[in-house]
Amino acid sequence: MRALQVRELAGDYRGVSLAEVPMPAPGPGEVRLRVRAAAVNFPDLLMTRGEYQLKPPLPFTLGMEFSGEVEAVGDGVSNWRVGDAVVGGNRYGAMAEYIVVPAAVLRAKPAALDWDAAAAYPVAYLTAYVALVRCGQLQAGEALLVHGAAGGVGLATVDLGQALGARVVAVASSAEKREAIAALHQPEAVIGGAPGFRDEVKALTGGAGADVIFDPVGGDAFDESVRCIAFGGRLLVVGFASGRIPEISANMPLIKGFSVIGVRAGEYGRRFPARGAENVAAVDGLIAEGRLRPHVHAAMDLADWRDAFAMIERREVVGKLVLRP
Repeated sequence: MRALQVRELAGDYRGVSLAEVPMPAPGPGEVRLRVRAAAVNFPDLLMTRGEYQLKPPLPFTLGMEFSGEVEAVGDGVSNWRVGDAVVGGNRYGAMAEYIVVPAAVLRAKPAALDWDAAAAYPVAYLTAYVALVRCGQLQAGEALLVHGAAGGVGLATVDLGQALGARVVAVASSAEKREAIAALHQPEAVIGGAPGFRDEVKALTGGAGADVIFDPVGGDAFDESVRCIAFGGRLLVVGFASGRIPEISANMPLIKGFSVIGVRAGEYGRRFPARGAENVAAVDGLIAEGRLRPHVHAAMDLADWRDAFAMIERREVVGKLVLRP
C-alpha cells in the first residue's frame, strides 16, 4: 500500500517520500481502515524535522486525523463491522491507504459530512469546544474575540461561537482570509490583527471589551488582547503560532479582574474521561443538527503532499486541508 513516510528527520522534507509498505494486520482490539481522507495539521510538518514533542521511531507514516471505512477487525472487536464509516485520530499513520488503530479511538462518521469534512473536523472542533465551553464558559450574547480565525482551529472556533450565540469578532491577517471568513460564517465583525486592533474591539463592544478571547497566536496578539478584554473576561491560551511566548504582569489580571486559562483539549479528555466523552458527543450532536459547518480549503491526492505542505507553511489555508490516499 502507499504511505507517506518519514525515513530521516531533515529540513525541507528531504526525509519524506511516498513509499510502498506492507499492508498492516489488525491485532486484538484493533481495526484496519481503508483511509478515505487524512487531514494535514501543522504538527505533521514539525514531525518531519523532529521538532514536535512526539518523536516516533523511524520510519513512520504521517497523519493524525482520518476518515475511512472499516476493512477488517481484530479479535475482541464487536462494536465495528466491515463497511462501517468512521472517523478517528491517532498519533500518526493516517496518510496511507490503510491504517490499523485501536477500536476505541473510532467513532461513527457523521452522516451530514462527506469524507473530506469528516477527516477535518474532529481535532479542530474538539479544541474549540473545550476552549469555549469547558474553559471559557462562553454564554450566549457575550463578545468572543478569535485570533488566527482563518486557521483550522480558529475557523472552527468562529463557527462554534456563532452556534453558541456569541457575538463573534474574528481576527485574520490578510484581506483574502477576512473575506473568506465573512462569506463562510458571517460573524459580527472580521478585523485585521495589526497593532491597534484593541481600539476596534473596544468600539465593537461599546467600550467594554471582549468577554472571551481565543488566542492560538501569542506574542503581540496576546499583549494587546490584555488591553481589550472585559472585566471578568477569560483569555484562553491555545498556542504560540507567532513564535513568541508572551509574559504578563500579575497586576493586569488583578486590576481588570480577568482570568488567563490554558487550553489543552486532548489532555482535558485524558484527565476527565467522562467529560471528554461528553465533549465529543456534544460536537457530534451539533454537527448532526446542522449547526456546525466544517470547511475544507482543498482536498488533494496523497501524491501532491509536498504542495499541500507548502500551502500550510505559507499560511494560505482557510480552515483545513486534506489528502486523499
